[in-house]
Amino acid sequence: MRAELEENGHEGLTMEGVAARAGVHRTTLYRRWRDVGGLLVDLIASAGEIDWQPPDTGSLRGDLTALNQEIQESLVARPSFAVALMAASFHSEEAARAQTRMWDDRYAQCEVLVERAAARGELPSGGVEARALLIAATAPLYHQLVLLRTEPDPHLPEQAARATVLAAGAGAFGPREEPREEPREESEDEPREKSGEGPREEPPDEGDA
Repeated sequence: MRAELEENGHEGLTMEGVAARAGVHRTTLYRRWRDVGGLLVDLIASAGEIDWQPPDTGSLRGDLTALNQEIQESLVARPSFAVALMAASFHSEEAARAQTRMWDDRYAQCEVLVERAAARGELPSGGVEARALLIAATAPLYHQLVLLRTEPDPHLPEQAARATVLAAGAGAFGPREEPREEPREESEDEPREKSGEGPREEPPDEGDA
C-alpha cells in the first residue's frame, strides 16, 4: 500500500492497484476495507506505529537538529511517503482524524527531548510548553519544503534548532498565563448603595407645591 500511495498519490490509489501489487485478489481487500478511504485511514494509522525513537545527542540543540534532519530527508525523498500521507489526509474526515492522531502521538513521543533538556538545566527553571517548542523547531522545514517548495537547505535543520533553543532560553515557550480580568467599571445606572451613598432624590416639581 505504501509504495502504491507514494507512486500514485491518494487520488490515483485504487483497490485493484493495491491488490495487484500485493499479489492478492481485490475481494480480499474489500473484506477488510470497504473502500479506498478505509484503506487510507489504516495506512495513516500504521505510519504512526513505526518503531522510531527520538534522537539523543546530549543537548537540546543537537536533538532538534537531528530531528529536523530526519524530517528534511523524509520530505525531499522522491517519492516522499511523508508528503503522500499529508495529501491523503484530505481524502476524508476519517483520514484527517487519523492524521491528527498520528501527529499527536509523534509530538508526545518527542516531548522527551524537552524533558531531558530541562533535566540538564538547558531550559528556564519556570518550565516550557514542550509541544510549542517542538512545533517552533520543526515548522520551518514544512514551510520551506512543503508550502514554498524551495530547494532543500542543508543548513536549515540546524538554524531552526538554534533559533528555537535561543527563544526557549529567553522564555518564549514558558507556561501560559491565565488572562487577568480587568476591573469592571461601575455604570451610572447602577444603584449607589454599593458605595455607601443613598439613592439620589429628585427635587419636587414646582407645580406640586
